[in-house]
Amino acid sequence: MADISPKQRSLSSVIRSYKSSVSRQARLIHADFAWQTRFHDHIIRDESKYWKIREYIRDNPARWGDDKYNYAQ
Repeated sequence: MADISPKQRSLSSVIRSYKSSVSRQARLIHADFAWQTRFHDHIIRDESKYWKIREYIRDNPARWGDDKYNYAQ
């Protein structure tokens, strides 16, 4: 089992510790805290895709008020 476990001080070990600590603290504030389970990884293959993604990132904060996960509503 030690062969497949993350090595001490490896990036995955650091991230695991960080997420554990943040989760503990966040649940004290917001009991139903959870990390995002999946994310969409995308390789930008041409300039038109780059501009479309750039625009999405730039404009996304303005749409936050409409997001169903915006707890400030």
